[in-house]
Amino acid sequence: MAEGQAPSASVGREILDRFTASARRGDVGLAFGIIVILMVLILPLPPWLLDIGLALSLTISVLILMVAIFIEKPLQFSSFPTVLLITTLIRLALNLASTRLILSHGHEGVEGAGQVIAAFASFIMSGSFVIGIIVFAILVIVNFVVITKGSTRIAEVAARFTLDAMPGKQMAIDADLSAGLCDEPTARKRRAELEGESAFFGAMDGASKFVRGDAVAGLMITAINVIGGMIIGMAQQGLTFSQAAEFYTKLTVGDGLVTQVPALIVSVSAGMLVTKAGVQEAVDRALFKQLAGYPRAVGMAGALMTLMSIVPNMPFIPFFLLGLGMGASAYLLDRDQRAKVEQQQQAEVAEAMQQAPVPEEPISTALKIDHVRLELGYGLLQLINTPKGQRLTDQIKSLRRAIAAEMGFVMPSVRIQDNMQLPANTYVIHVKEVEAGRGDLRPAALLIMDPRGEDITLPGEKTREPTFGLPAMWIDPTNREEALFRGYTVVDPPTVITTHLTEVIKDNMSELLSHAETQKLLDELDKEHQKLIAELIPSQMTIGGLQRVLQNLLGERISIRDLPTILEGIAEACGHTRNVTMITEHVRARLARQISDNNTGPQGFIPLVTLSPEWEQAFAESLVGSGEEKQISMAPSQLQDFISRTRQTFERFAMQGETPILLTSPMVRPYVRSIVERFRPMTVVMSQSEIHPKARIKTLGQI
Repeated sequence: MAEGQAPSASVGREILDRFTASARRGDVGLAFGIIVILMVLILPLPPWLLDIGLALSLTISVLILMVAIFIEKPLQFSSFPTVLLITTLIRLALNLASTRLILSHGHEGVEGAGQVIAAFASFIMSGSFVIGIIVFAILVIVNFVVITKGSTRIAEVAARFTLDAMPGKQMAIDADLSAGLCDEPTARKRRAELEGESAFFGAMDGASKFVRGDAVAGLMITAINVIGGMIIGMAQQGLTFSQAAEFYTKLTVGDGLVTQVPALIVSVSAGMLVTKAGVQEAVDRALFKQLAGYPRAVGMAGALMTLMSIVPNMPFIPFFLLGLGMGASAYLLDRDQRAKVEQQQQAEVAEAMQQAPVPEEPISTALKIDHVRLELGYGLLQLINTPKGQRLTDQIKSLRRAIAAEMGFVMPSVRIQDNMQLPANTYVIHVKEVEAGRGDLRPAALLIMDPRGEDITLPGEKTREPTFGLPAMWIDPTNREEALFRGYTVVDPPTVITTHLTEVIKDNMSELLSHAETQKLLDELDKEHQKLIAELIPSQMTIGGLQRVLQNLLGERISIRDLPTILEGIAEACGHTRNVTMITEHVRARLARQISDNNTGPQGFIPLVTLSPEWEQAFAESLVGSGEEKQISMAPSQLQDFISRTRQTFERFAMQGETPILLTSPMVRPYVRSIVERFRPMTVVMSQSEIHPKARIKTLGQI
């Protein structure tokens, strides 16, 4: 028999262990509690168990009120709508259970529905059911008309305004993140708090209806209990009308008081939560700080209470004591505030006297230079924090990202500082402490230019665009729409500075690419390219040599973003030459697709002006030296003739609206470029090896 019972005992122990493990989980416990509440709606309860339930309901309501008082922000009690639903369900279940006991055992006397209801019926009602009915009616009116209605209205307004303000708050968070005022985790946390706030007030808008419905249900249940109890008492239990009225009315009103007191406490808790929307601390600290923070107000209230004490037929002692107490409180509060102000002033004076002298700045800091510095006159400082449009600092951040994407070159940070020695509306751009550009702005105006080159007919101040020196005009912002309608290009002052800074950076990229930046570019390449770098550097070329090749490319505004192809071209060229110029020309040939695409015009072809064979031969014969020493040596008269012919040819095409490319042979291209860049720096000089086979070309003329 023992052997037959062993499997059964094992199975029972396993079931018990599983139930114990499930009971330890909070979600299972909550689900079990909800099931128990629902069972109370169906099954009758004995009086002792009803007493425990009523005591538990009162305890939970007091706990909710204490939590609502001590929390600092409403979101710290974000589960309140769910708690409100559960407590309402508990009170309704207890109401139904007490109704069963009252109707079935009310004829036995006040103790028929348990001791808690009997205690409320005898203590609060003072032995008279009329007093109980009046107290119960007042509680229902206070809960239903005053607290619940006010809380519901506040929750509705808070939910509406919270949802309306949500897009603006999200935009403010995104703006702070873009401006660098907060990092990504902080922005994510602020977004989560914003979403939680909107969800909380939205839920409170609906949850407040639970309390209102609970008050209505309590009133209806009370009426049903009184009428139904008297009918049962007289028809079934043989009680007289006065006996039935006394027994069942006392029990019903006592039951109503037992349930309405927790309901009133929970309603107060809901009201405190929704009214704490603008308070960011505990209720006690907020009330004391805001009510007792003004001693004059406390003193005036005390004076009024003292005057009330001497009014005829008014009780002297309570009003006089209140006035005296508030007057003393006003005096003590004013003395404390004065003492705090004096202590703060003394602390500031002591800190100023004890402040250590500012240490002398080391001389070594004077040796540091700013790679790029933008100096602003005092009249242009408003462009940094302008409330309208995009700030200058934001545009410079976008400029760094755009240059990195376009040229593969991470430009140094731009230091912005004011310079009181400059004219108010002047800015100066420095590259490595040397002035590289300057201009004059009108911070409250807009700069317009006519892309057709015609005269501008709008009223304004004529000027020159500082970047390219084109004719322009400063106009009032109110004429912006008219300028756009006429086809003018409209630019705000921060964009003027950013455009000028862009051209200065592109003109000086070769100087800004340092040895450290070159090493950084190599370190940031993907792992699959590290083997190529290891084979190339330093066995075939040094970091300095690579820096010079990249500087040569950037000097002619060729993007170095495709660094793996550049390294492959260098590795190929190093097999037959160590001349940096020849290596650069080979790399340019490897970048033929990129160079051809950059110089393809809107019509889909590359406009070319070729160098005649005579000039090709003249340049080839003028080359002297070998290797790194090779240079051009051309007669001054012949060189001047070339410059004149080139200038005339390109100016003729410029008048026709063309911007052609000068095409030469690969051998003489770098030397032709060294001459052309001195009088036409923006003219692109390409060799035949840089024309991609699939590129479309159109020869416009010949030099």
